[in-house]
Formats: sequence, structure tokens, C-alpha cells
Amino acid sequence: MENISVYVLGVIALLIFLSSFFTVKQQTAVIIERFGKFHSIRQAGLHLKIPLIDRIAGRVNLRIQQLDVIIETKTKENVFVKMKVSVQFKVIQDKVFDAFYKLEYPHDQITSYVFDVVRAEVPKLKLDDVFERKDDIAIAVKRELNDAMATYGYDIINTLITDIDPDPQVKHAMNRINAADREKSAAEYEAEAQRIRIVAKAKAEAESKRLQGQGIADQRREIARGLVESVDVLNKVGINSQEASALIVVTQHYDTLQSIGSDTNSNLILLPNSPQAGSDMLNNMVASFTASNQVGEAIKRGNEKQPRRNERKPETGNEEKPEATE
Repeated sequence: MENISVYVLGVIALLIFLSSFFTVKQQTAVIIERFGKFHSIRQAGLHLKIPLIDRIAGRVNLRIQQLDVIIETKTKENVFVKMKVSVQFKVIQDKVFDAFYKLEYPHDQITSYVFDVVRAEVPKLKLDDVFERKDDIAIAVKRELNDAMATYGYDIINTLITDIDPDPQVKHAMNRINAADREKSAAEYEAEAQRIRIVAKAKAEAESKRLQGQGIADQRREIARGLVESVDVLNKVGINSQEASALIVVTQHYDTLQSIGSDTNSNLILLPNSPQAGSDMLNNMVASFTASNQVGEAIKRGNEKQPRRNERKPETGNEEKPEATE
């Protein structure tokens, strides 16, 4: 029985001895109290405390922490929006005592300050300005939190407005406005592109017409040169110019008929048209040329006789009158 009691006491003594040692993790601080009163702050490493006298009152996290605060407020236009503010903070290592004993619920304290600042700044702005000036709001929140939380041993690293969510109806209206603006811009760009295409097409057509006209002029010039050469050749073999011109016209007439006949899809009909049409055309042209020459010769002879008929001896008034005979 005595051996059992000794064994139990030995185990208890061993447990008490082992409980006097404890470790502290990196970026953590441990508060040690002795008989309920603050005694010391232990940093990372292996530490020793007096069993049954000293106790670990709490552990303070020294790493950067983040608190997300969702706030519903309204803008200057009475549009309600939900904003998500992310606050990054940490405990100042030299002020672990203040952070542990002065402030019991740091998250609630930070949330209250964020609500106060956001609801004071956002109602001054329009909805579009809230999106554009969200960084200014975040800076104002950080400034207010730093002034308030430094007293309690907390350092505000950064504040970020990570989300702005207007009322669904307002969001839908904003999307429609943006869509309308984009459609307007698209229509303007499309109209400008259409105008550019029309101008370019008009310039191309004008250039085409100019080149086509130049081609037609060159073609007619070459045709005229060819006709002159053909007339010269025919004159050399004893055919006069009138007959040569008539022969060329008849030849072109038959060439035209041949080109029309070679087109299987042509619906052109020449009236009147007969095998004697070319001969009749040639005879008519020769007769017209002959009559034209005769008329021209007659007009020329008439013009030559006209000046002779109108010639008179000029009167000078100095002519001697014959003397009267007695």
C-alpha cells in the first residue's frame, strides 16, 4: 500500500515538474500571470514557469490579420449600396500588454469605426463617385482606425474596399445605360466606316470612269488612225475617198452583225435586216456623197458669181462733161 502511494506521489510530482515547461510559437506572445496578476510576456521559444503559482493567461497573435466588414449605406442620390471593407491589422510587439488587457473585443471595435467612417463619407458622394473614389474612402477609414486603435496596441496595415454592390434595380439600370452608350459609340464608328467605304468606292468609280474614258478616247483615236490608213490604201488602188468611207462603214456593219451573232444569249433584233441591206447601204451612201459633192460645187460656183454681179465703176465726180454744140 505504501508502495502505491509513493508511486502516485512520484507521478504527480513528475506531472507538476513537466507542467512548469512550455513553448511559445513564432509570431506569438504569451501572457504570464502570477496569482492572477500580470507577471511577464514570453516570446517564441522554450520557457519555465512556477507550477501552481504562474499560469498562462492568454496567447496573442502577432501576425497580420484581416477582418472583412460588410456595410450597407446610401449615396447622395439615396441609392443603397453594400460595401465590403477589408481591414488588415496586427498587434504591435511592444504593446502586447495594451492589446491584451485594454481591449477585449478588437474585431468589434474595428467594425464600429469602419461603419462610422463609411457612413460618414459615402452619403456625400454620388454612386459613380463612390466607384471612382473608393481609394479615398479606404484612406479615410485607415486614418481613423490608426488614430483610434494605436492606443490599444494595434497597427492598421491597410484598408481595402474590395466590393461595391448597388441595389439590383440600380445595377440593371446602370448596365442598360452602359449598353446604350456602347451601342451609340458602335453606331458612330459604323457610320464613319460606312462613310469611308462610300467615299473610297466613289473615288474608285471616278478613277475607273476616268480610265474608261481615256481608254475609249484612245480606242477611238486608234480607230480613226486605222480608218485614215485604210482610206489611203484604197485610194492607192483607185477607189476615191467617198467610196472608201462607204466600204469601211459597210465592213464595220457586217463585223457588228458577226459579233452579235456569235453571242448565244443575245436577244437583239435589227430591223430591217436582209442580205441586200449591206448593198443598199453602200449605194445610198455613195449616192449621198455624190449629191453632197454636187450641192457643194453648186454653192461654190454661186459664191464666185455673186461678187462679179455686184461690181460697179466708182464715181469720182471729176468727169468732163461734153460741150454743147452750137
